[in-house]
Amino acid sequence: MNHGPRIALGVIRLTNGLVALLAPGFLAERLGRAGERNSAAQYLLRMFGIRTVFLGLDLLARDEDRRREALRRAPIIHASDVLAVLVAGASRQIPVRAAAAGFGISCVNLWLALVARAAERGKRPG
Repeated sequence: MNHGPRIALGVIRLTNGLVALLAPGFLAERLGRAGERNSAAQYLLRMFGIRTVFLGLDLLARDEDRRREALRRAPIIHASDVLAVLVAGASRQIPVRAAAAGFGISCVNLWLALVARAAERGKRPG
């Protein structure tokens, strides 16, 4: 079985989560929210960060049941991320450029989640 999509998604999640958790001001600047470095945005980015770190760890876990459950939830999580960035961009809550980047990243993550889930399903009998 090809583990590449699952591992890639896990690494992307860990990287994005750690950046949001440890450097929320940097990420806020990328989203066009430099003035919010010390506001609620920093808190929300840290919440996003820790969630994303744990999601990444689940995909990279040695325990097969834990990985399977993470793969089952992954498409729902990433589809909601795609919708969230679309709404934020369309309503100008974030700049169009940041929305476009977030949309691209979220679509890649959704694609990886679907490919990884399909690969996992192909491995199991029945």
